[in-house]
Amino acid sequence: MDPVVRRPVAWVVAVVLLAEALGLVALNWILGEVVHRQRMSLAGLDPDVMSTSSKAAGLVFGLYFVLCALAALLVAVRDRGPAGLGRGLLISAAVVHGLLAAFVWGPVGPAAFVFMIVVLALIVLLLMTYDQEGRAADPAPADAPVSPEAP
Repeated sequence: MDPVVRRPVAWVVAVVLLAEALGLVALNWILGEVVHRQRMSLAGLDPDVMSTSSKAAGLVFGLYFVLCALAALLVAVRDRGPAGLGRGLLISAAVVHGLLAAFVWGPVGPAAFVFMIVVLALIVLLLMTYDQEGRAADPAPADAPVSPEAP
């Protein structure tokens, strides 16, 4: 793919993952507050534990998506493919979005499914466009003359 397209895709992935992280933290925090203020309980669980767990899970998953956004941001700034931990984070984010897409269709609806698939496609596009540059050049074409081997 054209190098002109790679950087904007990396920037878009970084912004989308950061926005998703902030939205996820806010959603879990609000849900935790609702449970805490209404003293809701699920199957006899302590509402304070449920509230704290919701907030902690939101922070942990938010931090995960912020790290993924940071990996995409580094790709955009450096204009080099992700390597090591950053590549692993982006691959795991793609898997998470694929699983979430499969899950959200029923409970949330098609709009959430489409959003998850779009984010998945952006992450895969980011990984694949930078993967192209690291490959070795194609071997000689089949119709190219072959040099005789040395004895």
